[in-house]
Parts: sequence; C-alpha cells; structure tokens
Amino acid sequence: MGAGKTTIGRQLAKKLKLEFFDSDEEIECRTQASIPLIFEIEGEQGFRQRESDLIEELTKHSDIVLATGGGAILSEKNRKRISERGWVVYLKTSVRQILRRTARDVKRPLLNTNNKKQKIEDLLHERGPYYEEVADLIVETGGRPVQQIVNEICRNRKQK
Repeated sequence: MGAGKTTIGRQLAKKLKLEFFDSDEEIECRTQASIPLIFEIEGEQGFRQRESDLIEELTKHSDIVLATGGGAILSEKNRKRISERGWVVYLKTSVRQILRRTARDVKRPLLNTNNKKQKIEDLLHERGPYYEEVADLIVETGGRPVQQIVNEICRNRKQK
C-alpha cells in the first residue's frame, strides 16, 4: 500500500511493451463500484474473494505486468499463483513514505482509522514476511525516481 505498485507497474509495462493490469482498478471497472463501497457492502472477505478470482484469471496470462492490491499476499492461494506463474517484485518502502503517499487518499478502507501510522506498521508486520517469501526481487522505493526503479527491475529481470 502506497509503495508505488501502480505508478511503477505502468511505467514498467510501457518500457517492456507489455499490457498492464492493476487488480484494484480492474475490480472497480468490472463491478462499477469503488473499493470502499465493495468493502462496505461485502466486507473485506467479499473483496478478497473478488481479488483472488481476478488474480487466478490474470496470472494465467503471460507477458503482462500485474500490480496486485497490498492485501492480496495474505491468501496462500494468491501467493502460490503469483510465485508459480510470474516473476514477483516486492516494492518495499518505509512507514513514513506510505504515510506521506496515502495522507490524502480516502480510497483505502483499511486506513480509515484514527491511528494510520500504527495501522500501517501492523499491516507491514503482517504482510512483510509473505512479500519476502514470494519475491524474486525486492526493491526499495522510498524517495527514488520512478524511472530509476523501473530500470533496476529491468536490469535484474534480465539476469534471471
């Protein structure tokens, strides 16, 4: 969350001449509903099921760049799909950077809390080990230009 998955993913796909998908945007497009509305109506569990179904579908395609939602990694099934079917990059950033990047964002239901910093710390503590488990490459994104990050991913991708 707030690590730059969509921004970096779009630029990476452009550079590699691949199709780009953002799972959150795709869910909103297909349902004609915002993520917060889906959370409100179906709860997090309903949203996560939609997310898993979409990841199952999209990871069957080769030659795409997929930015998954930050919580997709919590599902063992999702971890298995993305690690077996793709090359996974974990865009890692600090709590401070995430707070800065999400400060005015009202589209993140999990950050609808009085203590955003604590919530982000809790999410990173919970999700971090899973990200590291499936990652083929871990890239620190904090404060770096997007193109520099894209170039680093491309350099490392060629080595695999």
